[in-house]
Amino acid sequence: MSQSIVANALTRLFFALVSSIISTVLSVGILVWDLGLTLYNVVAPLRPADRVVPAGCLGEGGIWPQYVPPKTTDSRSCCPALNAMANHGILPHSGRGIRFREMNAAVRATYNFSPSFCFFVPHYIAQALGRSYWADTCDLADLSVHNCIEHDGSLTRTPGQDMPDVALVEELLAGGTGLGGDLTAADLARLLGKRRTEARQMNGQFSLSTFHKLFGSSNSSTLLTIYGGSVKDLRPILLEERLPDGWQPRVLHPMGLTIIALQKTVLRVEMGIKEEVESVLNRWRWSGGSVTASEGKKAA
Repeated sequence: MSQSIVANALTRLFFALVSSIISTVLSVGILVWDLGLTLYNVVAPLRPADRVVPAGCLGEGGIWPQYVPPKTTDSRSCCPALNAMANHGILPHSGRGIRFREMNAAVRATYNFSPSFCFFVPHYIAQALGRSYWADTCDLADLSVHNCIEHDGSLTRTPGQDMPDVALVEELLAGGTGLGGDLTAADLARLLGKRRTEARQMNGQFSLSTFHKLFGSSNSSTLLTIYGGSVKDLRPILLEERLPDGWQPRVLHPMGLTIIALQKTVLRVEMGIKEEVESVLNRWRWSGGSVTASEGKKAA
């Protein structure tokens, strides 16, 4: 083996080890940061419901910049919340050349997610796209790369679709059993289970890892936390990707919705999906049937 090959292998191993260490330290740091913000929210006074968006930010007092629908040349993603920001000019209306750090600050002010949350998600996206969070940009359509943040079994979109699927959204909005027809965690669990089953049957290349199941439940849970499950508010947000006049985030905590705080809702949604239990039981039954058949052949 030549010295150049050995040197190349050692260099790659060294950088892989350093990258792994940095990633671990960063993940732990985000978790500790998020925990601190969660604890602060417990004791800090809530923001007034009509002044959640910070003073001086676009959307202050529920007065959002003019809504302009996207042109065919504009870039849009699988995320209605980001698309709505672009449609209102909070992010560049073209949806192109957006700095990950710019996305962080804009999402924080618009939706009152915590600083830790707003760092974690764009940083994860940048990593998934093989780019630098600190220096690079993205187009909104880049986020629709399969199994980045886009995933099978979405409540509002079919695979590869950047625009909302009207039939899916209408089914979601009609499925609320809460007060006034608003959505609840049980509703989202039921609808996600149905959607995953249908998507699995219709798509021969269906894939949904545990990570993306939880990611999907996290996305769905924001419908209850940030938007309060209000069908009235969600209709323009999901169908037109437009922020309603006077709307402000329903999370009133000064440090916003933290990753840890969201998990309470995520678990209620994901653990309530009966189809996931049925899927596991079916695999066990098939496995048992296979073993029985094998044993029968040996006995014969």
